Amino acid sequence: MIPIYIGYDSKEKEPFVTLIYSILKHAACPLAIIPLKKELFIEFYYRERHPLQSTEFSFTRFLVPYLNKYEGWAIYMDCDMLCMRNIQDLWNLRCSDYSVMVVPHNHVPEEQTKFLNQHQTKYYRKNWSSMMLFNCSKCSVLTPEMVQSADGLKLHQFGWLQYNEIGFLPENWNYLVQNEFYTGEEKLGLVHFTTGGPWFKEYQNVPYADEWYETRDEMLNDETIIYAN
Repeated sequence: MIPIYIGYDSKEKEPFVTLIYSILKHAACPLAIIPLKKELFIEFYYRERHPLQSTEFSFTRFLVPYLNKYEGWAIYMDCDMLCMRNIQDLWNLRCSDYSVMVVPHNHVPEEQTKFLNQHQTKYYRKNWSSMMLFNCSKCSVLTPEMVQSADGLKLHQFGWLQYNEIGFLPENWNYLVQNEFYTGEEKLGLVHFTTGGPWFKEYQNVPYADEWYETRDEMLNDETIIYAN
């Protein structure tokens, strides 16, 4: 069973459930999907929101090894993504040489703001932490106490690891649709609406918006899904 932890933000519920549906749609193996909803962790995590923190899961993503009992591997991904192929293809790229595996973007945003007029922060290794394969037993430094108090850049820039402990994944597993031009030959796995997704009025015509709408509408019309009132 593949454990998948997804960042949850109360302002992005629609993309959150659409992402889950897209993962399940293409899946060919058992999955355990866990929302990183901050209210679920109040007994041991109560970090106050920083003014530059654009989502509620900016730091809770680093709790994944702890939540996974520092055992095995786990996938983390932001909720503003869409899965376009079997997630097991990503899972099969695990390499025990590394503590974390990421897509090594060289992303320097040109825009000053992003969705909901949030400030677009620029920093080294930006978006590396938006999708991670955690080798949980090698990430024991990420305790709740450490995640609670560590500098944000230290976490997102992987200052808690040596460079040779970070493995690199192909770009099709975290493709920044508004900031890159995909040149790879493999089918895209995860597209990432990092600046703003089509669920926001200002971003309804971004690349891969049609694929997102199609998946969202398929989910809403799926008669096998029972929605709670």
